[in-house]
Amino acid sequence: MTDTHNPPALKSFVNGITMFRVLERPAFSAAQNALFPVYFTIQTALPAVLALTYPGSRSLLGEHAGGVGGLLQESNRYSALLPIATMFVTGLVNLVVVLPRTVTVMKARYAQEKKDGKKSYDPAPHSQEMQALNKSFGKMHGISTLVNLAGFIAMIQYGFSLAARLD
Repeated sequence: MTDTHNPPALKSFVNGITMFRVLERPAFSAAQNALFPVYFTIQTALPAVLALTYPGSRSLLGEHAGGVGGLLQESNRYSALLPIATMFVTGLVNLVVVLPRTVTVMKARYAQEKKDGKKSYDPAPHSQEMQALNKSFGKMHGISTLVNLAGFIAMIQYGFSLAARLD
């Protein structure tokens, strides 16, 4: 379920760490810059697909609607709607808030590298400007990781919710 429903969790906790260890910094950065928009778009779109395809159910108490109508039923508010909404919001936050801000910081770091004649990841000392940019980049990276963790937890919750419905 991780690969299919929350690729940014895989990205944060497996792909990113592995690529960071095996790639040179410029190649790692280029790969991440190409992958992030795709990951975050998928992270945003898949919960919408989950909402549209939410399975209805039949029981002794009657039939329950599927799709968005089923999600909006009061009985599904916490078990399905909340996790799916959380997954959607985390993807959207990454796509429209975190990613653009991170790109802005990265561009500023590249410009500062040219001014300083030193890469942002070279050993210290760094200019005060680069220190501030590195701190800002680290903060954005941390925010994205926490957002991904929230989406991952919501995905696990939704998985348990679906599993509980199996007869």
